Amino acid sequence: MSLGDRDSRSMATALWQPQEEGLKEICGLLEQYRLPTVDQSRIWQQHQSCSQLPDFNNYLAFILCRAEGDAVNIRQAAGLLLKNNLKSNYQLIQPPHLQYIKAEVLPCLGSPDFGVRTTVGTIVSVVVQHEGFQGWPEVFQALVQCLDSNDYNHIEGALGALFKISEDFPEILDSEVSGFADRPIAIFIPRLLQFFSSEHTVLRRLALGTVNQFIVLLPSALFINMQTYLQGLFSLASDRSPDVRKLVCAALVQLLEVQPNALQPHMRNVIEYMLQANKDPDRDVALEACEFWSAFCEAKLPPDILRDFLPRLIDILLDNMAYAEDDEALQDGDEDENAPDREQDIKPRFHQSRTIGGGDGAEGEEDDDDEDIINSWNLRKCSAAGLDILSTIFGDEILPVLMPLVQVRLSATKDSAWEEKEAAILALGAVAEGCISGLSPHLAQIVVYLTSFMEDVRPLVRSISCWTLSRYSEWIVKVAQTAEGQVQFDAILTGLLRRILDPNKRVQEAACSAFATLGEEVAEDLAPRLEPILQHLMYAFGTYQRRNLRILYDAIGTLADAVGSELNNVQDYDKDLFPLLECFTSIAQALGPGFSHYAEPVFMRCINLIRTHGVAKADPLRAGVNYDKEFIVCSLDLLSGLAEGLGSSIESLVSRSDLRDLLLQCCADEAPDVRQSALALLGDLVKACAVHLQPRLAEFLNLAANQLGHCVKENVSVANNACWAIGEVAIKVRKEIAPIVLNVVSSLVPILSNAEGLNKSLLENSAITLGRLGWVCPELVAPHMEHFMQPWCRALCTIRDDFEKEDAFRGLCAMVRLNPGGAVNSFVSMCDAIGSWHEIRSTELSSEIAQVLHGYKQMLSQSSSWEQYFGALDGTLREKLVKTYAL
Repeated sequence: MSLGDRDSRSMATALWQPQEEGLKEICGLLEQYRLPTVDQSRIWQQHQSCSQLPDFNNYLAFILCRAEGDAVNIRQAAGLLLKNNLKSNYQLIQPPHLQYIKAEVLPCLGSPDFGVRTTVGTIVSVVVQHEGFQGWPEVFQALVQCLDSNDYNHIEGALGALFKISEDFPEILDSEVSGFADRPIAIFIPRLLQFFSSEHTVLRRLALGTVNQFIVLLPSALFINMQTYLQGLFSLASDRSPDVRKLVCAALVQLLEVQPNALQPHMRNVIEYMLQANKDPDRDVALEACEFWSAFCEAKLPPDILRDFLPRLIDILLDNMAYAEDDEALQDGDEDENAPDREQDIKPRFHQSRTIGGGDGAEGEEDDDDEDIINSWNLRKCSAAGLDILSTIFGDEILPVLMPLVQVRLSATKDSAWEEKEAAILALGAVAEGCISGLSPHLAQIVVYLTSFMEDVRPLVRSISCWTLSRYSEWIVKVAQTAEGQVQFDAILTGLLRRILDPNKRVQEAACSAFATLGEEVAEDLAPRLEPILQHLMYAFGTYQRRNLRILYDAIGTLADAVGSELNNVQDYDKDLFPLLECFTSIAQALGPGFSHYAEPVFMRCINLIRTHGVAKADPLRAGVNYDKEFIVCSLDLLSGLAEGLGSSIESLVSRSDLRDLLLQCCADEAPDVRQSALALLGDLVKACAVHLQPRLAEFLNLAANQLGHCVKENVSVANNACWAIGEVAIKVRKEIAPIVLNVVSSLVPILSNAEGLNKSLLENSAITLGRLGWVCPELVAPHMEHFMQPWCRALCTIRDDFEKEDAFRGLCAMVRLNPGGAVNSFVSMCDAIGSWHEIRSTELSSEIAQVLHGYKQMLSQSSSWEQYFGALDGTLREKLVKTYAL
C-alpha cells in the first residue's frame, strides 16, 4: 500500500540528502544519549551544537523513517527529539525542511515497527496542530487510506495518530476545510465505529478512545450516529480488555453529563451495568464506573430511576470505601513523627494572587477541607464522594439501608477487619451533611463512638475519626450550649489535642485539620480553653516536620496569640513564609482591630519583604536573596488583609512607611500577578486611608486605567482588580477622578459589550465601576449613555443586592436625570435591571429610582408612547414595578 504522494516524497528527497558524516555523528549522539553511564552535560553540549544546523530536523526525520539498519530505539529517539523540536520551534523551521519532514513521515504511518509508527503518529499530530488539514491535505487522504486498508499496521498507525490529534485538538477534526466535501470528523466517525467490533483489542481501544474525545464537543457527525455509537458501547460492555471496559464506563459517564437524553431510554440497563462494573476486579474499571453515581446526581435526573437500586449501590460503595491492599496510605500508615519527610510528600507552595469579587465560586478556587491524606484520586475516595452526593439527593431515605451496614462493620472485633471499621467511619462522615436531620437523634451516641475511635490502635482509624468528627462540627458546637454538651465538647477537644501530638504523621495532619474546622465553628468560645490549646499547639510547633507544619499553620489561624512571634523565625528566602503570611492574612481579616497588637511587626515584615525582593530583582548580591516575585505577591496580599481588618487604624503604619512608593512600583511591575495583588491593595488602602495616597493618586489611577486596555482577556484578574480599585477611588475622591473618567469608560464599554469568555467577577466590577463613575461625574458620563446602556443594564441584572449595586444604581439615576433621552432606547433593559433587585435597603435610592420611572412615564406620556414602552416589558416585571414604585 502506498501512503502519501510518492512524487512529493521523491521531490523532497531530491532536494535534500543527508551527508554521511553528519548522519554518523547524530546517530552516535542518539546512541550515547541512551547509555546510563554517559556524561549527560557533554552529550547536551553536542546536542546543542548539532541543533544549530538548519537541517538538523531533516536528519532526525531521515533516521526515524529510513535508517533501517539502526536499532529501533535510536530511530525512536530521533523521532521523539523531532517531535519536541516541532512542538517548540515550529514557526522557525524553514518551509522546504517542513515539506521534507512531512513527505518522509507520512509513508511510515503504517510502519511494521510499533515504536516507529507510534512515534510517527505523535509527529503527525503536532504538524496537524499547526497546519490543520488545510495545510496538509495529504495526511487526511493517508489516514482514510490506512483505515480502509486490511493491513493491521496501517490501521493501528492511523488510529494512533487520530487518537493523539483528538486527545489534544479535537476541534481540528470538527472544522470546515476548504476543498473538502465534509468536515474530517464526518468521514472518520463511521469508520471508527466499525472498529468497535474488531478482533484486535488495540484497535477497539483506540477507536473507542478517539470517539470518546468528541462527546463534549458533540459534532453533528457523532450526534447523527449516536444510536450506532450507543450500540457499540453496549456491545463492548463485557469486553475482555479492562482498558476497553474502562473506556466504556468513561463514555457512559460523559454522556450522562452532556447528553443524558441519549441514555434515558436505556437508563435502567445502564445503571445495572454500572453496578456490575463497580465491582469489576480491575480497580481502574471500578473507579471509572463509580464516577457514574456523582454524574447521575449532578445531571439532576429524576431520582426515582435510581431509587430501586439504592440497597445494592450503597452496599457496593461501602465495600469499595475500604482501603485496597496497594493503597499508598496503607504503606505509609505507620509512619511515625521521627521519620524524615519525603520530598514528594511536601506539596510545592505557590501563592495565589488576590482577586477581588467572585467569592461565590470564583475560578480556580479549591476546597481542600475534606481532602484525604494521600492526594491521588482512587476508588475509595470516589465511593465516599458518591455516597456523599447520594445523601444530598435522597437525604434520610438512605439511612435504613446504610446504618445496619455501618453497624455491622463498626462492631467487627477481629483485628483483621479494621479496614471495614475505618470504611464505616468514613461513611458516617460522607453523609454528615445530607442526612443530618435523620442522624440527629443518634448523634450524641455516634459522637461518643467517634471520640473513642480517636484512641484506636490503628493510625488510619484514628485519622478518619478526626475527619468524621469535624464533619459534625456545627452540631457539636450547637449542643455545647448545654451543660451536657459542654462535657462532650471538652472530651472531643481533648481527644483532638491528643491526636495533634500523635506519634503518627497522618493522624497529626487529620487532627490539625479537624481542630481548624471545629475552631472556625466555635470561634470565640475557645477562649476559656486557650491555655491547654496553646500548650498543645506550641509543643507541636517544636516537634512537627515541614509537611505538617503547614497544616498546623491553618489550625493556628484561629488563634492569633499562638503565632504572634513565629513570623520572625522564618528567613526572607524561605517559602514556608507563604503559609505563615496567609495565616496572618486570615487572622487579620477575622479579628479586625483586635489584631492591632500584632499589626506593626507583621506590617513591617511585609514592607521589608517587598523592598528586599524589589532590590533583588536588579541586584541579588546587594539584597542578599534571589528575586522571587511570590514573596512580593504574598506580602501585598497580607497588607490587603491588614487594611481590610484594621480599617482606618492602619493609617499610622502607612504614614510611617514608604508603602506608597513601593506600591506604585508594584502597580507598574511586568509580572501580572504582582500587578493583580498591588491593585487589590490600592483599593483596600483607598478605603482605609486615601489621604496617604493622594500625592501620587494620578499616577496610580493612570496605571490602573492602563490595565483595562486591549489585553484584558490575557490578564483578566489584573483587569478585574484594576476596575474594582478605580471604583473604590471614585467614591472616595469624587470629582478628583475626573481626568481619567472618559478613558476608563471607553475601556469598560468594550468589556461589557463583549462579555463572552470573561469571568463573572470582571463583568460585575465593570458594571459597578461604570455606575460609580456616573454617580461622581454624571456630567462626563451621561452624554455617552446610549453607547453602553444595554450591555451595562444586562450586567447590573446579575449583581447580587449589596451596597456596591446601590452605588451603581445611584450612578444610573444621576445620569438619567441629566440625559433622560440617552436611555429611552434602552428602557426595557433599564427596567430589567431595576427589576433585578430583591430588596433595596436604602430608602433614598428607592425614592430616586421611583423618580426616574415616574419621570419616564410623564415624558413618554406626552408623546403617547408610555403604553408602548411599558407594554414591551415582561408581565411579571410590569406587576413588580407597578407594585413597588406605584406606577
